[in-house]
Amino acid sequence: MKKNGNKEQLKVTIDPDSGFCFGVVRAIKAVDNELNATKQLFCLGDIVHNGEEVARLQHRGLNIIDHHDLENLKDQKVIIRAHGEPRSTYEIAEKNNIHLIDATCPIVLRLQALIRKQYKEINEHDGQIVIYGKPKHPEVIGLNGQTDNSGIIVENKDDLDKIDYNKPIRLFSQTTRDIEGFDSIIKEIKRRKDKSSNTSEFELEIFDTICRKVANRASQIREFAKKNDLVLFVSDKKSSNGKYLFGICKSINPNSHFISDKSEIEKEWFNNVVNIGISGATSTPGWLMEEVSNQIKAMLD
Repeated sequence: MKKNGNKEQLKVTIDPDSGFCFGVVRAIKAVDNELNATKQLFCLGDIVHNGEEVARLQHRGLNIIDHHDLENLKDQKVIIRAHGEPRSTYEIAEKNNIHLIDATCPIVLRLQALIRKQYKEINEHDGQIVIYGKPKHPEVIGLNGQTDNSGIIVENKDDLDKIDYNKPIRLFSQTTRDIEGFDSIIKEIKRRKDKSSNTSEFELEIFDTICRKVANRASQIREFAKKNDLVLFVSDKKSSNGKYLFGICKSINPNSHFISDKSEIEKEWFNNVVNIGISGATSTPGWLMEEVSNQIKAMLD
């Protein structure tokens, strides 16, 4: 497929399935709307795992705070990002007369409510809430907050020893985890559960709580990577979704490069390529991928 192409032959395509997921779009819009009106807003943690987008919003008047700052803040407006928050955050806000703009993704909100309901029910049977996810991820912290922080967080099979297989289990997943990983965890829990002595009717219940918009990105980026001679994957280095998707992209198309912005592009990458693809994480803003596209065209002009 590769040729010694000139600039007339080169084609630069931005992956139409890449960029912000629905929840992030909703949160960013809420921030922009509020800043249009007030010029200042506090945000509990980075609004999105992308430094370039955070910098854009900070320039407009967004102030990033942490939970310690929240405890000392009074009479202000604070936005809750798409990842959601534990119940304790709402209690602090009420105590400090803080007006919360809740931009929690509706999918995450439904999951929080589901875990809260199941936590109340399973407590009557001395059961356990198990959440497949990253322990320090803000969404998981918010989910575990629905269980009074008593949930068992499992990131991989090594963590499954934390579970008591003789007690009832309710299993959930962080919405942005991959389906393959969740399936692997489910199989191992079932295997261990079958060896236990528990015969309760409440033995094991699995809730498929992975967001399909995010999960489908894996198959979409596989197809996109196949179609291009070279792929530039644009993402913040802190984004776990970006690392995961780039890994898939690189496995399909070895001629793929991870960049955070246009300054990291190297001209020699484009030797003997015709089709250049630009993709990104669910936390990558569209304007950033456009900047990368324009930089490529300028470099090759």
